[in-house]
Amino acid sequence: MSDNLNPSGSQAAPAYTPPEPLKGLALVLGTLCLSLATFMNVLDSSIANVSIPGISGDLGVSPSQGTWVITSFGVANAISVPLTGWLTQRFGAVRLFNLSIVLFVLASILCGLAPSIEWLVAFRVLQGLVAGPMIPLSQTLLMSSYPKSRAGTALALWGMTTLVAPVVGPLLGGWITDNFSWPWIFYINAPVGVVAALLTWVIYKKRETPIRKLPIDSIGLTLLVLWVGSLQLMLDKGKELDWFASSTIVILALVAAISFAVFLVWEFTDDHPVVDLRLFLGKNFFFGCLSLSLAYGIFFGNNVILPLWLQQWMGYTATSAGIALAPVGALAILLTPLVGKKLNVWDPRLMASGAFLFFSVVLWMRASFTTETDLGYILIPTILQGAALAFFFIPLTTVSLAGLGPERIPAAAGLSNFVRITAGAMGTSIATTIWDQRAALHHAHFTEPLIQDQGAFGAFIAGMNQAGLSTEQAWVQINRMIDQQAFTRAADDIFYASGWFFIVLIALIWIPDRPAKYKPAGPASSTSSDTSNGSAAASAAH
Repeated sequence: MSDNLNPSGSQAAPAYTPPEPLKGLALVLGTLCLSLATFMNVLDSSIANVSIPGISGDLGVSPSQGTWVITSFGVANAISVPLTGWLTQRFGAVRLFNLSIVLFVLASILCGLAPSIEWLVAFRVLQGLVAGPMIPLSQTLLMSSYPKSRAGTALALWGMTTLVAPVVGPLLGGWITDNFSWPWIFYINAPVGVVAALLTWVIYKKRETPIRKLPIDSIGLTLLVLWVGSLQLMLDKGKELDWFASSTIVILALVAAISFAVFLVWEFTDDHPVVDLRLFLGKNFFFGCLSLSLAYGIFFGNNVILPLWLQQWMGYTATSAGIALAPVGALAILLTPLVGKKLNVWDPRLMASGAFLFFSVVLWMRASFTTETDLGYILIPTILQGAALAFFFIPLTTVSLAGLGPERIPAAAGLSNFVRITAGAMGTSIATTIWDQRAALHHAHFTEPLIQDQGAFGAFIAGMNQAGLSTEQAWVQINRMIDQQAFTRAADDIFYASGWFFIVLIALIWIPDRPAKYKPAGPASSTSSDTSNGSAAASAAH
């Protein structure tokens, strides 16, 4: 993507003088409108998590199929992020940002009106595609609104918005689903988006960035959509179609593998690649991005399993499930300023290692959950997880971007976002598939003693008959109880294994070199610091 920003052989970019920083009321309103758009975008990536059972029941599909509402948005969003640089050059940052907001609002309304899961997934794909440029452009416009001396303040305000949204998302989504209906989790974007778009246009329309026509790597983009889409569809449909026993899954796997291989060759040899894969040749970027993405995929998959388990098998409402997830942001919000302050003092690799260790402890605590576990105990690992989040994103992104020149930072941040978001969507599909498989295994283990001891089982059925249940009702009740235990044990299995994965991933963190320390006193160092921290904040938030 960096080549797109400065394509060889194209006309030199016209001289551009950055606008003066905003002041007074304009600065306040500018920060507000950009924060609203960011909040709306990040909120939508988490608000649907606790609403999946309600959506699935209303549209007549299984909860596993309902998770497509999450993965479809994530994959589409990941595909559109690398295009932000080219689209900004082609249409201008302000126009593109406003267009993204307007289209996002329209897509949100269509999601609420969707009559079936197929239409809802299609509209979520549209929503994810148009949402791609919003996060990086909100940061770009915000940074241009503040003087360089206050860049840290701008990033802190921006970062807080992105941390609050995931906290509010599950709680708000649960409350809306319980008290209204699930379409309203999408309709609420309309007033927020309209206000953000109007304020942004009024304040920033005279601060447009230069526009010029640039070539687009249409073949690379097609291959990107093909392999990511095929892989995600394979993961989503695999469980339903019995994986590689199905010719459809085999075809999807072949399409994904072949198109990915061709994509790699094409992007490494094209003059204007849609994704600058040469960034992966750097040790810090490769291993930093790899550890960040794998960890995010595990984290996101577990965060989808937890509310599904609470609602399907623990009797929680969407609101109470949201309450169980919401406190994750408390320590994250409190500790993020400390992370930014100490980033140049402490080794980011050590900070990220501590985060992974914390994630392991949190997941192992969750691995002890039973059907008798109360909300108080469920909240303890949720709260502790916030500390891990604070020391997770920013240090690892700083490691990934270390050693890159300013001209490569936008491409690197976009590529890192793409890989991470894709990993999150795939992590969701893999986690839900394994959950069902492990539950089936545990169900078989639990029913085996009943089959072997027919006398005791018959007496148990007779006892339930005497309690007023018919034989059929007794069978349903027993099966429900076995399923509850099976899915609980299966969730514990995923939590336990994920904790060990985080321990193993610590080794990846120490392969990259430690980022060079910057000197805040020097002008050049200060600029470098702002750039690095800004990119880190952007990647972490998205």
